[in-house]
Amino acid sequence: MYPDKTNLPEPLGEAWLTGVDCKVASGPLAGKSLGDAWTAMPPDWRGSRLASHTDFPLLVKFMFPRDKLSIQVHPDDAYAAVHEQAAGGRGKTEMWHAVSSDPGASLLLGLKEGIGKQQFLEAMRANSLEDVFQSYSVTAGDTFFVRPGTPHTIGPGMILCEVQQYSDLTYRIYDYGRVDDRGRPRELHVEKALEVMNFGAPVPAKVVPLHLPGERVHKTLLAACRYFATERWDFRATVEAELRADCFELYVILNGTGYFHWPGEPLPYQRGQCWLIPAALRKLSLQPEQSTTLIRTYVPDLRRLSLDLRQAAFPETRLAQTVFA
Repeated sequence: MYPDKTNLPEPLGEAWLTGVDCKVASGPLAGKSLGDAWTAMPPDWRGSRLASHTDFPLLVKFMFPRDKLSIQVHPDDAYAAVHEQAAGGRGKTEMWHAVSSDPGASLLLGLKEGIGKQQFLEAMRANSLEDVFQSYSVTAGDTFFVRPGTPHTIGPGMILCEVQQYSDLTYRIYDYGRVDDRGRPRELHVEKALEVMNFGAPVPAKVVPLHLPGERVHKTLLAACRYFATERWDFRATVEAELRADCFELYVILNGTGYFHWPGEPLPYQRGQCWLIPAALRKLSLQPEQSTTLIRTYVPDLRRLSLDLRQAAFPETRLAQTVFA
């Protein structure tokens, strides 16, 4: 289930589902950290394309912002490889899917047209940085794709499922005057942020999902890039799923209960769980007890995925709104 946010010693801002320190709850690798399980699992569980990968590639979170997050930006792989080797040397591409939202919930993503570095610095000195951003209302079901170099912040009143390249590199630009538990201003990373920000780069608004074919399941492709492809499935009857041998998959249960059926005993699922489905499994079925919504995400062969979508007669104009090179 979603992490219990009552009677906690401090507010819960986010919950990592696939951090390498997270514990595997069931299966032959139960009790191991995900990082150790990734090393220990047979290569065909990872999938043929990922068999030689030493690091787990996908980070999935739930985010529960109670206040505005800091205004921040992430570097790309090229910058991180040169400047952030100690932090893993990987940039950060991410997407957000709104699981729920309150009336008036909003976020800032990308700068308004014509805002350059000088205007940005002037707004920062005047404490009016929000004024140079594009603001978007957030409704349950919305999806946003965040490229490296795109400054952003998330407001309160929503629950987001975040899927991202496995990296925790964040450059904080502005923090609304907040202080840490010792009363000191939190560290900012303005110089690095300015080096990686894409001034003048167009930022798409909310992602337009692609409706995919499926029997007894409503499937939508929320967003895809070289690091992840993410779908949302909504279903009320048993769904048969086929896996490709080249990559494992993650299923994140947003709502509902039911059972996974595969060789061996059926296993129950419930809201808030994240399941790693080995590529070697190839087939499984999901039998809902209650109407179920889940996120399916994996590391795609982006060329093959794009080809499959073109063969399904999706026009290039539509693909460009959901599949990002």
